[in-house]
Amino acid sequence: MIFLLIMCLAVSIEAHTVNYEIQQKGIAVKIFYGPNDPASYSEYELFGPEDKLPHQTGRTDKNGFVAFVPDRKGIWKIKVRGESSHGFHGVTTEITVNQALDLESFKKPLAATYSKLITGISLIVGLFGIYAFIRSRKKINSVIDLTG
Repeated sequence: MIFLLIMCLAVSIEAHTVNYEIQQKGIAVKIFYGPNDPASYSEYELFGPEDKLPHQTGRTDKNGFVAFVPDRKGIWKIKVRGESSHGFHGVTTEITVNQALDLESFKKPLAATYSKLITGISLIVGLFGIYAFIRSRKKINSVIDLTG
């Protein structure tokens, strides 16, 4: 009888414990404003494929990371709203998860995808602008010299 009472207490005690296990799986997303400026503690919402309600919500960690473990394949969307000294900024990105629930691909921001092209075009336009300005100044000065 006493043995049965002890067993009942042991079962009820175990029901109130919190357990954990550590697994090495999941996907981490780093959100940042610049190379050395993480979007620390920014609000985010994570939507699974076809989800209308968020699968996960919260804030990035101090280093700007969001981590999640997908439960199905498809395109996952993460919407981040960050606040910096320049005001509120937001970004939405898509992460494609394969059948094995691993990262297959992700959508890069437009600026990151074409940054070299944008930089090259900006450099060419800037140099042409300087050249055109200098040339126009020379023409104005030569016209002034002829009339003066």
